Amino acid sequence: MTRNNPLAIGRDIAIDLGTANTLVYVRGQGVVLNEPSVVAIDMRDGRPVAVGWEAKRMLGRTPKHIEAIRPLKDGVIADFDVCEKMLRYFIQRITTSRWSKPRMVICVPSGITGVEQRAVQDAAEYAGARRPVHIIEEPMAAAIGADLPVHEPSGNMIVDIGGGTTEVAVISLGGIVVAQSVRVAGDELDEAIVAFVRAEYGLDIGINTAEEIKIQMASAWPLAQELTGDVGGRDTVTGLPRTVELTTENVREAIAEPVAAIIDAVKSTLDRTPPELAADIMDRGIYLSGGGALLSGITNRINHETGMPCYIAPDPLYAVAIGSGRALENIEAMRGMMSSPGLDQQ
Repeated sequence: MTRNNPLAIGRDIAIDLGTANTLVYVRGQGVVLNEPSVVAIDMRDGRPVAVGWEAKRMLGRTPKHIEAIRPLKDGVIADFDVCEKMLRYFIQRITTSRWSKPRMVICVPSGITGVEQRAVQDAAEYAGARRPVHIIEEPMAAAIGADLPVHEPSGNMIVDIGGGTTEVAVISLGGIVVAQSVRVAGDELDEAIVAFVRAEYGLDIGINTAEEIKIQMASAWPLAQELTGDVGGRDTVTGLPRTVELTTENVREAIAEPVAAIIDAVKSTLDRTPPELAADIMDRGIYLSGGGALLSGITNRINHETGMPCYIAPDPLYAVAIGSGRALENIEAMRGMMSSPGLDQQ
């Protein structure tokens, strides 16, 4: 599968518009672009100076006139203009013709309001998508991308732990039977680590440092061998640089609250699942996708808390993008799984 290929040419594209990362799938080619959802804006004229990886490296390191902005928060658009500029940039990266208006499938959280969904569609249309923009809910896309038999009359449970939201859904016969979307996910884990290090050690660290700690040291279940690592930041009293030693137990304590909120969402969704489908899930297990699926010990924790077997989907970081891409490839067969407001007016 080609990734981050700037020369991909395709009329039809699917976008996993995530709080942390945006992935683009081109029909017939797969995922061709995976970049952080960050835009660096020159505040003097509103011009974007960097998008994606280049902009993410600028977070916390910009001069006064440049601001690195994440246009999505908790899975929805927080800054419409910046989001539209980011989408336009990504679309131009993968199409050769500036006049091309690709057909587009775009993912949204299952708990999104009508106003928030309309904002996503408007941003895509302003960025150059052909009308109507097809919308698919993230848990459905994740389940398709995880190779779950969503069309069968049996219960399939998917937990998509992204950057801004955790989507929990039970799917049967091509539809979502029970779903819950909580705005607790990877970003909250990062923020919890920042708050813990400040409270426990009197040290200010940046959000990028917290994300690195999460990737390297965070866990939801005790490790066979606990680790330690040095973390550098700014002393909250003296204002001078200082280094402290963190352990994996410290980090597990730091993220305990957001991890518990994710587990509670899984348990409450199971509680509302019809008995027949719950029995299917007991047989098939719960599948995890998204970046949060890579949190060490998360499958053990969910198994311990629910008594259900738990597995990580193949290619969890790309599951939503691959699923929305498959919906794009079979748009007529999967039309029932998507919404296309404005289609009736065409």
